[in-house]
Amino acid sequence: MNARRLTATVLCSAAAMSALSGCKTKGEIVVDQGVGITSIRSKCPAVGIPEYTGDVTLFRSAGDRTAPNIDLVAAMTDVRTQCDQDVGEKVTANIAFQVQARRNDTSGARQVTLPYFVTVLQGGSAVISKRVGSVTVTFADGEQRGQVSGNVNAFIDRAAATLPQEIRERITRKRKAGDTDAAVDPLSDPEVKAAVARSSFEVLVGFQLDDGQLAYNATR
Repeated sequence: MNARRLTATVLCSAAAMSALSGCKTKGEIVVDQGVGITSIRSKCPAVGIPEYTGDVTLFRSAGDRTAPNIDLVAAMTDVRTQCDQDVGEKVTANIAFQVQARRNDTSGARQVTLPYFVTVLQGGSAVISKRVGSVTVTFADGEQRGQVSGNVNAFIDRAAATLPQEIRERITRKRKAGDTDAAVDPLSDPEVKAAVARSSFEVLVGFQLDDGQLAYNATR
């Protein structure tokens, strides 16, 4: 499953599900021909890159953020996940990604280590865990571009990612024409909406940037 850059989150987050956004893929709750709702919701998390954290720029001299002073630029790409939601007490998401880097000075062999983070969010805002790792890009003498693969696991409590049975029944219950609630979207119920949000998780991965690097990405 691929992931892409995101402003908030991607791959049908809890907000998208509760709005019935029409992205009919595994991991959502979708309307079944207008009568009732069929749940095909996965316990696996959505995965993506938060905005402004998918790129990093290093400068030769501190305090000079002009283009001629750029030493190296790197981008995180091809974020993918494989998820095991059927074994054990934890849902395990394995996130793989590529880092592609380009340096301006190609003289000499060089290695550059770039830190990254992986964060698990619950309900779109609650940070459950955060870890920081690093990848090292290697450049041969005279080589301008380098690439390295990264791989990290994220773990989510299966019970927390499972909708309570009572909520599932309220969502999937078939409604007959003429029922008082036949035309009412069950996901508009605040209690149901809150339960869906609590059981929805996201894994965010990106470069671990300092304040200056983050501000540079946001304003360039």
